[in-house]
Amino acid sequence: MKESPRPTSSITRKRRKRKMKNAIKTIATAVLAFALVGCSSTSTGSTSTKTSGEDKTIKVGATAVPHAEILNNVVKDVLAKDGWTLEVTEFTDYVTPNTALEEGSLDANYFQTLGYMNDQNTSKGLHLAAAVGVHIEPMGIYSATVTDIKDLKDGATISLPNDADNLDRGLRVLVQAGLLEDPGTDEYVTETTFNGNKELNPHNYDIQPVEAAQVPLTLEDVDAVVANGNYALEADLPSKHPAIYVEQFDQETSVKRTNYVVVKDENLDTEKIKALVKAITSDEVKSYIEDTYKGSVIASFIDTEGNPVD
Repeated sequence: MKESPRPTSSITRKRRKRKMKNAIKTIATAVLAFALVGCSSTSTGSTSTKTSGEDKTIKVGATAVPHAEILNNVVKDVLAKDGWTLEVTEFTDYVTPNTALEEGSLDANYFQTLGYMNDQNTSKGLHLAAAVGVHIEPMGIYSATVTDIKDLKDGATISLPNDADNLDRGLRVLVQAGLLEDPGTDEYVTETTFNGNKELNPHNYDIQPVEAAQVPLTLEDVDAVVANGNYALEADLPSKHPAIYVEQFDQETSVKRTNYVVVKDENLDTEKIKALVKAITSDEVKSYIEDTYKGSVIASFIDTEGNPVD
């Protein structure tokens, strides 16, 4: 007679279940470890590639003329020689490029003066700092009838911007050029300060303020205009009618009128910004500014104190 199998004890059954659970756990752990290693390897490789690419890319926001032109036509190539890639985003306003810089989508921007930057830091709670000055857009005196400022006739009509700051600035350019006498005040002056005043306006020039963007358009209707650099460029005045006088600057006004590369203050000493500063203050950029803008843009490679940058 065949012997009946010995009944399995409860202890044995528990041991078998425990062994099976441990085996399953071991297999699961091995599978998970393998998956994590694979994931980690893929992730690390991806991150390494991404970081490497980002580290060599400098993102700069700028307004079109002349800022983006200088960046795209010269600075991009200079940076490329040292292994950097420049990405330029053009803006049509002055607010967004500072917001983008503050939020971190830009490494730098290039369009503003120190005064504007400082005002934005105060009024908007931003944390921006100037990295280096690049250029000044001086006002210029242009004429379609004379090529030498000495030939401007008595009683000539001169148009210039009508907003308070640029009107005062334009009148002081006329003083610099020797067409008007110094009013002897630091307060804003207007056309009424000079029109009809034989002492300050001995040549009896007829000074006519108009909206700043319209000044170049009045050139054919007046004897001379005093135009902002950007509007002169847009109207192609430097090529058609080269300036018969260009605004001059001392150290104080150079700092005030210079357009700076601006960054978030915590990034001022990063390798990206050092590379950008080196490229944008290069001899190639200086030559491009001189050859392209013919006095309507002047290279101004200075720090925030007005000291030249080597």
